[in-house]
Amino acid sequence: MAEFVNVHLQKSTKEKIEKFNQLRGKEVQTDEFWDLVVITSADEDQRSAYEIQITEKLERKELPLGISYHVFADPPGCKIGNGGSTLHSLQCLHDKYGKSLSGFKVILIHAGGFSQRLPNASALGKIFTALPLGKPLYQMLELKLAMYVDFPSHMKPGILVTCADDIELYSVPDQENVVFDKSGFTALAHPSPLSVGTTHGVFVLEPAEMARICDMEYRNCFQFLHKPNIEKMRKCNAVCEREGEEFVYTDSTYYVDYGTAMRLLTLLSEIEPLTCEIDAYGDFLQALGQRATVDYTENTANVTKKEKGLIEIRRKIFRRLKGTALNVILLNNSKFYHVGTTEEYLFHFTADPCLRAELGLLSAAFSVCDLEPSKKTRACVMHSILHPTVTISQGSVVEYSRLDAKVNVGTRSIISGCWIGTDLTVPSDTFVHSLSVILDGKTGFVTVVFGIQDDLKRNVSSPADMKALSLFKVNLKDCVGLWGLCLEKIRFSGDTSMCSLWNACIFPVCSDLKNSFVMSLWMVKALDSGTKFTLPNNTILTSLQETLQNKNLEEMLKFRKELYEDILRVNLSNSV
Repeated sequence: MAEFVNVHLQKSTKEKIEKFNQLRGKEVQTDEFWDLVVITSADEDQRSAYEIQITEKLERKELPLGISYHVFADPPGCKIGNGGSTLHSLQCLHDKYGKSLSGFKVILIHAGGFSQRLPNASALGKIFTALPLGKPLYQMLELKLAMYVDFPSHMKPGILVTCADDIELYSVPDQENVVFDKSGFTALAHPSPLSVGTTHGVFVLEPAEMARICDMEYRNCFQFLHKPNIEKMRKCNAVCEREGEEFVYTDSTYYVDYGTAMRLLTLLSEIEPLTCEIDAYGDFLQALGQRATVDYTENTANVTKKEKGLIEIRRKIFRRLKGTALNVILLNNSKFYHVGTTEEYLFHFTADPCLRAELGLLSAAFSVCDLEPSKKTRACVMHSILHPTVTISQGSVVEYSRLDAKVNVGTRSIISGCWIGTDLTVPSDTFVHSLSVILDGKTGFVTVVFGIQDDLKRNVSSPADMKALSLFKVNLKDCVGLWGLCLEKIRFSGDTSMCSLWNACIFPVCSDLKNSFVMSLWMVKALDSGTKFTLPNNTILTSLQETLQNKNLEEMLKFRKELYEDILRVNLSNSV
């Protein structure tokens, strides 16, 4: 499964993007596109943010027109996972459309969650992550719709379920199409190394009728394994071999026909109210296929939080779905890319020759910048304005930002939503993201900074244990000392039994965007030099978690809109 630039994928992807571009900003015809585009969100606040951005996209004619776009927020209370979101969204659709839903082709994109592993997507949503592609600039929403642009005209009414932080590229033989016309579940499957199978779902397939490998095959699935170890893959006969190389087929996106979707609704009535996280892949697909057994319901090894009632809910899912077909479409000429962490984001946008070539990613997209061509190939600039004297080192990404004269960005750094003043340097391996907040009725600005490899999810049970948390390879207790802060006064927002970099109140709130960046930069430099830096008296400190809870959506979108208009103006004047 060696990585290489696949020219067939390159050609097929280009055709899909060109087809989708023809639909952007135009009224689509019946069967030409989805009837409904549904996006899930973690809560009502996220739903509002998503709806505002979709409305702006429609006004700028960046999406196909004439269809309905819905955002459904998870119900308040405990987390319900993407499986719970699937069930809840089906209920919302049924409540809204009733029997009319039986004639609709729906794409359901899971975009809830707060993107702790890629925090520049936390405020405005990972489905709105920018991509260095397209005019107007693509975000993940447009890419998802483009990659599946051929599906609606070759599927029966039903739901296509997918996630917001992965990219599937595929090609099929000429004159053939991916067809979703069977009852039950129909999943796309991708050939992957066994190591990838340990972190994904793996299909155990019926034997092939013929030995010849085609770009696309339709097969039945005997059993679905969720994040299995390699020993289990072998024991269950999931491992395939081609030209002496072993691989497994892993999951990505699946389709549910309308009749099966209604069975899922019946399931919801049996298990609601939802009190724990349900996985739309592990908990649904493991119940399917001839060899499915109830045994998986008790395996909680891959569950982040072992919640009361999960096993019983899994049993009810199994009983309701047992006997349902799991059809698989093997996309033998396909690749699956995940873009959900800072490391993946930097690699795929700046260093990975495969995705860059196959998807046609640019080094500079919808931006005003004047980088040296040699630097341009290994950096990525999106929706930003850079002074001609700015230097961006290889492996770094700049999005939705203004960089003034003589700014220097080190290697492998992410700059998002920032306004960086003259003659400033961003160190290498640094994540910098500026956000706007409303506190006590006033607008403020917060710039959060982390090391690219810092673990925002790692937590300790008490603020007294903050020494176990590391920021830029300096333990948090020492960081606080270098910033001249009183250790006892450091707060952790939210649940203080889970203290982490995510909820540590260590970022100053400032009155303007540029000063916010400078203040946080000084804090980083203090850690690098070991020299004390004292914050001004009465500085309010907040966490990334708290910043998101108090985010000023309008101010952040206003900053992006001003950039958009300035970029258009400069590009227009340059073309005259």
